[in-house]
Amino acid sequence: MTISDNPAKKTGANNTPAVGLTGGIGSGKSTVGNLFSALGVPVIDTDAIARELVKPGQPGLKRIVACFGKQVLHANGSLDRTRLRKIVFENPNDRSNLEQILHPLIRDELRRQRRYIEAPYCILEIPLLLECDWRDEVNRILVVDLPESLQIERTLARGGIDRRRVEQIVATQVERSERLAAADDVVTNEGDRALLEKKVEQLHRMYLKAYQKPG
Repeated sequence: MTISDNPAKKTGANNTPAVGLTGGIGSGKSTVGNLFSALGVPVIDTDAIARELVKPGQPGLKRIVACFGKQVLHANGSLDRTRLRKIVFENPNDRSNLEQILHPLIRDELRRQRRYIEAPYCILEIPLLLECDWRDEVNRILVVDLPESLQIERTLARGGIDRRRVEQIVATQVERSERLAAADDVVTNEGDRALLEKKVEQLHRMYLKAYQKPG
């Protein structure tokens, strides 16, 4: 496993190499991101960015309400994620409208945060990297992979969402084969945490070797 055959592109607002971390729902992207963070690697999580953008008073929430109405708000003015999820997964046009609202805001914030990174490399955790074609934001694509049946099982085990909704989400994501074909690196997540930690440490050493600047 080497990087020499895929030299770094100059992306984002600075030249810090970025590894795009992605995978299907329930694959363990956040766990892998946390493992990289524990090794001292800067990690930017686009899901975390999205959550900030839809807090009361933030531009994302204001635009969502302008588009979908106050039906997507709780009584306290916060976003009713369950209600909004139901709306957008039952109507592709509504999902497209939501993406047009949030994705430019998320991308702008992602780039803003990258400007301040000083490290050999960083991780950009982007669940919809391939679906949104944000490949130009990263130098490499790291896919967290496991069978679809296990994705669904693990997502259901977390609670808060039923099987029908999980299957709807899976249907909106790229096929597993397409995701693997786009990957520069793949980490399988079918084993225990100790094994996953070893795989992440191996990737970390590889990325450091490739991207560490002399001196």
